[in-house]
Amino acid sequence: MIQLNNLSAGYSGNPVIQNVTMKFTPGKVTVLLGPNGSGKSTLLKAALGLLPPMGGEVLYDGVDIRQLKRRQIAQKAAFLTQSRNTPSIQALRMVLHGRFPYLTYPRHYGRQDYAIARSAMNATGSLQHEDTNVLQLSGGQRQSVYLAMALAQDTLTVFMDEPTTYLDISRQFQVMQTAHTLALEGKAVVLVLHDLSLTLREADCIAVFQEGRMLCHDTPDSVYQSGILEQVFGVSVHRMNTPHGIQYYCTRKEV
Repeated sequence: MIQLNNLSAGYSGNPVIQNVTMKFTPGKVTVLLGPNGSGKSTLLKAALGLLPPMGGEVLYDGVDIRQLKRRQIAQKAAFLTQSRNTPSIQALRMVLHGRFPYLTYPRHYGRQDYAIARSAMNATGSLQHEDTNVLQLSGGQRQSVYLAMALAQDTLTVFMDEPTTYLDISRQFQVMQTAHTLALEGKAVVLVLHDLSLTLREADCIAVFQEGRMLCHDTPDSVYQSGILEQVFGVSVHRMNTPHGIQYYCTRKEV
Protein backbone atom coordinates (compact mmCIF):
# COMPACT_ATOMS: atom_id res chain seq x y z
CA MET A 1 0.00 0.00 0.00
CA ILE A 2 1.18 3.53 -0.77
CA GLN A 3 0.83 6.13 1.95
CA LEU A 4 1.59 9.86 2.01
CA ASN A 5 2.48 11.46 5.34
CA ASN A 6 2.45 15.28 5.52
CA LEU A 7 3.76 15.33 1.96
CA SER A 8 4.83 18.59 0.36
CA ALA A 9 6.25 18.75 -3.17
CA GLY A 10 6.69 21.18 -6.02
CA TYR A 11 9.12 22.68 -8.48
CA SER A 12 12.25 24.86 -8.17
CA GLY A 13 11.87 25.03 -4.41
CA ASN A 14 8.27 26.23 -4.60
CA PRO A 15 5.72 23.85 -3.02
CA VAL A 16 2.61 23.05 -5.08
CA ILE A 17 1.08 20.57 -2.63
CA GLN A 18 1.46 21.02 1.11
CA ASN A 19 1.07 18.67 4.06
CA VAL A 20 -1.01 16.02 2.30
CA THR A 21 -1.70 12.88 4.31
CA MET A 22 -3.62 10.05 2.67
CA LYS A 23 -3.33 6.42 1.68
CA PHE A 24 -4.37 4.62 -1.48
CA THR A 25 -6.41 1.64 -0.36
CA PRO A 26 -6.31 -1.65 -2.28
CA GLY A 27 -9.71 -2.56 -3.67
CA LYS A 28 -10.83 1.07 -3.94
CA VAL A 29 -11.16 3.57 -6.79
CA THR A 30 -9.97 6.94 -5.51
CA VAL A 31 -10.55 10.08 -7.57
CA LEU A 32 -8.64 13.33 -7.08
CA LEU A 33 -10.74 16.40 -7.84
CA GLY A 34 -9.82 20.06 -7.93
CA PRO A 35 -9.51 23.08 -10.23
CA ASN A 36 -6.64 23.32 -12.70
CA GLY A 37 -3.40 24.01 -10.85
CA SER A 38 -4.62 22.66 -7.51
CA GLY A 39 -1.81 20.10 -7.29
CA LYS A 40 -3.43 16.83 -8.40
CA SER A 41 -0.85 15.90 -11.05
CA THR A 42 1.97 17.08 -8.79
CA LEU A 43 0.70 14.73 -6.09
CA LEU A 44 0.78 11.77 -8.48
CA LYS A 45 4.34 12.58 -9.56
CA ALA A 46 5.48 12.87 -5.94
CA ALA A 47 3.75 9.61 -5.04
CA LEU A 48 5.69 7.93 -7.85
CA GLY A 49 9.03 9.44 -6.89
CA LEU A 50 9.19 11.59 -10.02
CA LEU A 51 9.36 14.63 -7.74
CA PRO A 52 11.36 14.50 -4.49
CA PRO A 53 9.47 15.37 -1.30
CA MET A 54 10.06 18.87 0.00
CA GLY A 55 8.60 17.70 3.28
CA GLY A 56 6.98 14.59 4.70
CA GLU A 57 7.33 11.15 3.17
CA VAL A 58 5.97 8.62 0.69
CA LEU A 59 5.84 5.05 1.95
CA TYR A 60 5.56 1.91 -0.19
CA ASP A 61 4.48 -0.93 2.10
CA GLY A 62 6.08 0.95 4.96
CA VAL A 63 9.36 1.67 3.14
CA ASP A 64 10.39 5.24 2.30
CA ILE A 65 10.31 5.68 -1.48
CA ARG A 66 13.76 7.28 -1.34
CA GLN A 67 15.15 3.88 -0.40
CA LEU A 68 13.70 2.19 -3.51
CA LYS A 69 15.19 1.96 -6.99
CA ARG A 70 13.19 3.11 -10.02
CA ARG A 71 12.67 -0.48 -11.11
CA GLN A 72 11.28 -1.43 -7.69
CA ILE A 73 8.86 1.49 -7.79
CA ALA A 74 7.76 0.55 -11.32
CA GLN A 75 6.98 -2.97 -10.14
CA LYS A 76 4.64 -1.55 -7.50
CA ALA A 77 2.93 1.39 -9.24
CA ALA A 78 1.98 2.12 -12.86
CA PHE A 79 1.34 5.61 -14.23
CA LEU A 80 -0.81 6.73 -17.14
CA THR A 81 0.44 10.28 -17.72
CA GLN A 82 -1.67 13.21 -18.85
CA SER A 83 0.58 14.17 -21.77
CA ARG A 84 3.17 12.19 -23.69
CA ASN A 85 5.08 12.01 -26.94
CA THR A 86 3.66 9.62 -29.52
CA PRO A 87 6.34 7.45 -31.14
CA SER A 88 6.09 5.67 -34.48
CA ILE A 89 5.59 2.16 -33.17
CA GLN A 90 3.19 -0.76 -33.48
CA ALA A 91 0.51 -0.62 -30.77
CA LEU A 92 1.35 -4.03 -29.32
CA ARG A 93 5.03 -3.07 -29.09
CA MET A 94 3.99 0.09 -27.25
CA VAL A 95 1.96 -1.89 -24.73
CA LEU A 96 4.87 -4.28 -24.22
CA HIS A 97 6.84 -1.34 -22.82
CA GLY A 98 4.78 -1.90 -19.69
CA ARG A 99 6.77 -5.09 -19.14
CA PHE A 100 10.13 -3.24 -18.92
CA PRO A 101 10.32 -3.31 -15.08
CA TYR A 102 10.46 -7.10 -15.20
CA LEU A 103 13.05 -7.49 -17.96
CA THR A 104 16.82 -7.23 -18.00
CA TYR A 105 18.77 -5.55 -20.78
CA PRO A 106 18.81 -6.45 -23.62
CA ARG A 107 15.07 -6.93 -23.35
CA HIS A 108 13.59 -10.14 -24.69
CA TYR A 109 9.83 -10.55 -24.36
CA GLY A 110 8.61 -13.99 -23.35
CA ARG A 111 5.33 -15.76 -24.00
CA GLN A 112 3.95 -14.47 -20.70
CA ASP A 113 4.79 -10.87 -21.58
CA TYR A 114 2.83 -11.12 -24.84
CA ALA A 115 -0.09 -12.77 -23.05
CA ILE A 116 -0.23 -10.02 -20.40
CA ALA A 117 0.05 -7.26 -23.04
CA ARG A 118 -2.75 -8.70 -25.18
CA SER A 119 -4.93 -9.23 -22.12
CA ALA A 120 -4.42 -5.56 -21.19
CA MET A 121 -5.32 -4.46 -24.73
CA ASN A 122 -8.43 -6.59 -24.63
CA ALA A 123 -9.43 -4.98 -21.32
CA THR A 124 -9.14 -1.49 -22.82
CA GLY A 125 -10.79 -2.31 -26.14
CA SER A 126 -7.61 -1.79 -28.15
CA LEU A 127 -6.70 -5.35 -29.09
CA GLN A 128 -8.00 -4.92 -32.66
CA HIS A 129 -5.30 -2.27 -33.16
CA GLU A 130 -2.34 -4.40 -32.03
CA ASP A 131 -0.70 -4.35 -35.47
CA THR A 132 -1.45 -0.67 -36.18
CA ASN A 133 1.13 2.10 -35.88
CA VAL A 134 0.17 4.30 -32.92
CA LEU A 135 0.53 7.41 -35.10
CA GLN A 136 -2.33 6.15 -37.29
CA LEU A 137 -4.76 5.88 -34.36
CA SER A 138 -7.22 8.52 -33.22
CA GLY A 139 -6.68 10.35 -29.94
CA GLY A 140 -9.13 8.09 -28.14
CA GLN A 141 -7.62 4.94 -29.60
CA ARG A 142 -4.14 6.06 -28.57
CA GLN A 143 -5.39 6.73 -25.05
CA SER A 144 -6.71 3.17 -24.88
CA VAL A 145 -3.31 1.83 -25.99
CA TYR A 146 -1.48 3.86 -23.34
CA LEU A 147 -3.95 2.66 -20.70
CA ALA A 148 -3.22 -0.91 -21.81
CA MET A 149 0.51 -0.22 -21.39
CA ALA A 150 -0.13 0.87 -17.79
CA LEU A 151 -2.19 -2.26 -17.12
CA ALA A 152 0.49 -4.48 -18.67
CA GLN A 153 2.84 -3.26 -15.94
CA ASP A 154 0.76 -5.48 -13.62
CA THR A 155 1.20 -3.46 -10.41
CA LEU A 156 -0.83 -3.32 -7.20
CA THR A 157 -1.37 0.44 -7.62
CA VAL A 158 -2.41 2.18 -10.83
CA PHE A 159 -2.29 5.98 -11.16
CA MET A 160 -4.14 7.59 -14.07
CA ASP A 161 -3.92 11.32 -14.80
CA GLU A 162 -7.07 12.36 -16.70
CA PRO A 163 -7.54 8.97 -18.42
CA THR A 164 -10.85 9.96 -20.04
CA THR A 165 -9.28 12.75 -22.09
CA TYR A 166 -10.04 12.37 -25.83
CA LEU A 167 -12.50 9.55 -25.13
CA ASP A 168 -16.11 9.44 -26.26
CA ILE A 169 -18.79 8.70 -23.67
CA SER A 170 -18.77 4.96 -24.34
CA ARG A 171 -15.02 4.68 -23.80
CA GLN A 172 -15.26 6.86 -20.68
CA PHE A 173 -17.62 4.29 -19.21
CA GLN A 174 -15.21 1.56 -20.29
CA VAL A 175 -12.32 3.27 -18.46
CA MET A 176 -14.35 3.44 -15.26
CA GLN A 177 -15.41 -0.18 -15.66
CA THR A 178 -11.75 -1.12 -16.08
CA ALA A 179 -10.92 0.85 -12.92
CA HIS A 180 -13.55 -1.04 -10.94
CA THR A 181 -12.39 -4.37 -12.36
CA LEU A 182 -8.85 -3.60 -11.22
CA ALA A 183 -10.15 -2.66 -7.77
CA LEU A 184 -12.06 -5.94 -7.56
CA GLU A 185 -8.75 -7.68 -8.27
CA GLY A 186 -7.37 -6.02 -5.13
CA LYS A 187 -5.53 -3.12 -6.76
CA ALA A 188 -5.56 0.49 -5.58
CA VAL A 189 -6.74 2.66 -8.47
CA VAL A 190 -6.17 6.43 -8.36
CA LEU A 191 -7.53 8.75 -11.04
CA VAL A 192 -7.43 12.48 -11.68
CA LEU A 193 -10.75 13.51 -13.22
CA HIS A 194 -12.57 16.76 -13.96
CA ASP A 195 -16.06 15.35 -14.51
CA LEU A 196 -17.90 15.88 -11.20
CA SER A 197 -20.92 13.82 -12.21
CA LEU A 198 -18.81 10.87 -13.35
CA THR A 199 -16.72 11.05 -10.19
CA LEU A 200 -19.67 11.17 -7.79
CA ARG A 201 -21.28 8.23 -9.56
CA GLU A 202 -18.25 5.99 -9.98
CA ALA A 203 -15.66 6.70 -7.25
CA ASP A 204 -15.31 4.81 -3.98
CA CYS A 205 -13.36 7.68 -2.40
CA ILE A 206 -12.93 11.32 -3.42
CA ALA A 207 -10.12 13.67 -2.41
CA VAL A 208 -10.80 17.34 -3.13
CA PHE A 209 -7.88 19.75 -3.61
CA GLN A 210 -7.63 23.50 -3.75
CA GLU A 211 -4.45 25.58 -3.97
CA GLY A 212 -2.27 22.61 -3.07
CA ARG A 213 -4.16 21.51 0.01
CA MET A 214 -6.45 18.53 0.43
CA LEU A 215 -9.73 19.86 1.79
CA CYS A 216 -11.45 16.51 2.28
CA HIS A 217 -11.07 12.79 1.59
CA ASP A 218 -14.31 10.85 1.93
CA THR A 219 -17.05 8.86 0.24
CA PRO A 220 -18.95 10.41 -2.69
CA ASP A 221 -22.09 10.82 -0.57
CA SER A 222 -20.21 12.59 2.23
CA VAL A 223 -18.39 14.85 -0.24
CA TYR A 224 -21.69 15.73 -1.93
CA GLN A 225 -23.42 16.40 1.38
CA SER A 226 -20.57 18.62 2.61
CA GLY A 227 -21.09 21.23 -0.10
CA ILE A 228 -17.32 21.38 -0.65
CA LEU A 229 -17.69 20.91 -4.42
CA GLU A 230 -19.88 23.99 -4.72
CA GLN A 231 -17.34 25.96 -2.69
CA VAL A 232 -14.34 24.81 -4.74
CA PHE A 233 -15.82 24.79 -8.25
CA GLY A 234 -18.40 27.57 -7.95
CA VAL A 235 -21.23 25.43 -9.34
CA SER A 236 -24.40 23.92 -7.94
CA VAL A 237 -24.33 20.13 -7.71
CA HIS A 238 -27.61 18.21 -7.73
CA ARG A 239 -28.62 14.58 -7.54
CA MET A 240 -31.75 12.66 -8.34
CA ASN A 241 -33.01 9.10 -8.18
CA THR A 242 -33.53 7.42 -11.54
CA PRO A 243 -34.35 3.87 -12.68
CA HIS A 244 -30.57 3.52 -13.23
CA GLY A 245 -29.64 4.63 -9.72
CA ILE A 246 -28.59 7.98 -8.29
CA GLN A 247 -27.42 10.45 -10.95
CA TYR A 248 -25.60 13.75 -10.43
CA TYR A 249 -25.56 16.89 -12.53
CA CYS A 250 -24.17 20.40 -12.24
CA THR A 251 -25.63 23.80 -13.02
CA ARG A 252 -24.23 27.30 -12.97
CA LYS A 253 -24.34 28.65 -9.45
CA GLU A 254 -26.83 31.43 -9.02
CA VAL A 255 -25.38 34.66 -7.70
